[in-house]
Amino acid sequence: MTSPTGTGGSAWPAVRPDVVAEVVAGLSARLQKRLDGAAAKLAERPVEPSGDDWLVAVDEETRLVLHAPGGVITDAAGVRCGCLLAPACVHRAAAVMVCRLADAGPEAGPEAGPEGGPEGGPEGGPDAGPGPASAAGPAAAAPAAPATASAAPAAPAAGPTAAEQAAVRQLHRAAAAVLAAGTGGAGAVLQAELLRAGHRARLAGLYRPAAAAVAVVTRVRAARSGEPDHRLADLATALRELLELTTALGPAGADEAPSAARTAELRGTARQAYAEAGGLRLYGLFTEPVLTATHAGVLSWAVDATGRLSTVAEVMPHADPTAAAPQAVGAGNRAVRLGDALLSHREFGRAGLAVQGATRSAAGRLGAGASVKAVRASGVAWTAEPVAGLWAEPPAAQVARALAAAALPYESRPAGSDLLFLDVTLLGAAPYGPAGVPQLLADCAGLVVALRPAHDHPGLAHRGNLALLATAPGLRLRVVGRLERAARPELRLLAIGTPPGGPGAGEPALALPGDRADRVNLGLERMQTADLTLPADAAPPAPVLASPPAAPAGPQAPQAPQVSEPPEAPVHLLTRRVEQAVTGGRQALALGAGTSAADAVQLRAAGLATGAALLDGLRATAQARPRDVFGRVVADDHDAFAAAWLAAACYGEELASALCAGGWARQECEEGQEGQAVPAAR
Repeated sequence: MTSPTGTGGSAWPAVRPDVVAEVVAGLSARLQKRLDGAAAKLAERPVEPSGDDWLVAVDEETRLVLHAPGGVITDAAGVRCGCLLAPACVHRAAAVMVCRLADAGPEAGPEAGPEGGPEGGPEGGPDAGPGPASAAGPAAAAPAAPATASAAPAAPAAGPTAAEQAAVRQLHRAAAAVLAAGTGGAGAVLQAELLRAGHRARLAGLYRPAAAAVAVVTRVRAARSGEPDHRLADLATALRELLELTTALGPAGADEAPSAARTAELRGTARQAYAEAGGLRLYGLFTEPVLTATHAGVLSWAVDATGRLSTVAEVMPHADPTAAAPQAVGAGNRAVRLGDALLSHREFGRAGLAVQGATRSAAGRLGAGASVKAVRASGVAWTAEPVAGLWAEPPAAQVARALAAAALPYESRPAGSDLLFLDVTLLGAAPYGPAGVPQLLADCAGLVVALRPAHDHPGLAHRGNLALLATAPGLRLRVVGRLERAARPELRLLAIGTPPGGPGAGEPALALPGDRADRVNLGLERMQTADLTLPADAAPPAPVLASPPAAPAGPQAPQAPQVSEPPEAPVHLLTRRVEQAVTGGRQALALGAGTSAADAVQLRAAGLATGAALLDGLRATAQARPRDVFGRVVADDHDAFAAAWLAAACYGEELASALCAGGWARQECEEGQEGQAVPAAR
């Protein structure tokens, strides 16, 4: 069933955000009140594609025609209704609310953008997120002819212009209204107002805030329609980023005006620029699946001779969510679209390319213009240069780099900045974290790291492969993963390979076929029992080890450690109030003032006085409603509430990042029984 105000089902076309804003603005106030209900009803109606038109039977006498060349409605005139009230009828507005949001305009760059994202990136595509395989991770669009740096427009003014500040003020008010209403109250009218403000910002040259507004509306729709890939944390992040941008660009955003470089960063760019890279010798690293609510495909990673990471993507929209995972897996067999290279993405993850006339974006995306020439070349093992240099950086330094990159705009993050390259020894499954859920643990230079699947979709191979690896404690691996921001070290595994020196005598080992090049793409390739060589005397590992058994004679594989549980900072007390405001709006916090006050007491008891003060301020602004002389509540612009919420959200982000960095850098280990490395309580 198509969601009423969600991303739109596979039968509906996409629509540009400015078209949604224009059509909804044409409704009368009376019809705007009926818009949400009308969209919910229209979503149940059958849709019949016919060439560039989509036909929707509203009732026995009324028919909607959605003209969408290429699957995207680009003009309000393309939405036609046969009722007597057209064009100012509720049917046209309901139709654009049902359709998923597409790119803001033809000048948008090839980067989907969130999340995610497409997406970041995330946006025409899926939203920005932690990574391409996540439900809200950045999906790379098909490579297009790049715009070179020489075609860049003239540099804009150093500081925000009057037109930009006016657009920012409107965008900030619309974002604050959505926050104050919460997802339950942010219906079609508020969404259209935010899209209208985002379109004005885009026309003023504020591309990054405009994309952030579209991302917020996309996630609000997913929340309201109960999309399976909706995550409240992603919606809160999108709102925080939008309010951060509008606050920084606004007149009251800082004590002093931002610098020219900072202003340019806040503005963003209309199209991602590609610079000439000349000749490149690329060595394939690994390939991962990309799977979002609207797109599916693969992303291949490669290293050049200098050790810099680059990416090549093969991501396309999917028409059926049930077929999205097979589409992502099947995309690994599609040819890499660089010059005349005759190899698939799976092969490229283990082979190489010699490229002439290469172009590459600042984020590492390789262009596929007509002047690019590429031929297949040999690859190298992960233990040979230049690939081996990725594992030379200490884990704590890699974590610091990943956390720092997360604060940058998605399009400005260097390729692979969120990836960790580690050498680990599997310890087995054991309870981990506050909930005590068994997870696959590994030792990494004395740290106990929880290894998690990069994507939980059952159609991908991540979970099955990790379950098989859990049967081989003592297996030494060279791994690539994406940092999971948590107080304890956690990593989402993407690929594994053979470590330097190979396995020792009596140790488990990988026994991969020769065409695998001693590495496995965990999301695309399902491992078999024959891919592991276990010692003959190895006992089946218990999923949860209650107490260390007596050590028998002879060499034994490491067993899952007993992980001590240090007391954790109660960050969740602040985070859940921030997220409660996103779902229930300002009123929900005002009604729950007593519980918020108790949370503030616990935060102060834990030494988080700043967090407690911010929570008190958030509660106070939620309750403070202006009244007229008769005592009636009057509407306000929600500026004070939005500012208090933004301060609490930013503090929670910084605190979570600091705890994550501390978990990797400060966790000390001591030798446990049987020589096992067991983390000590901090």
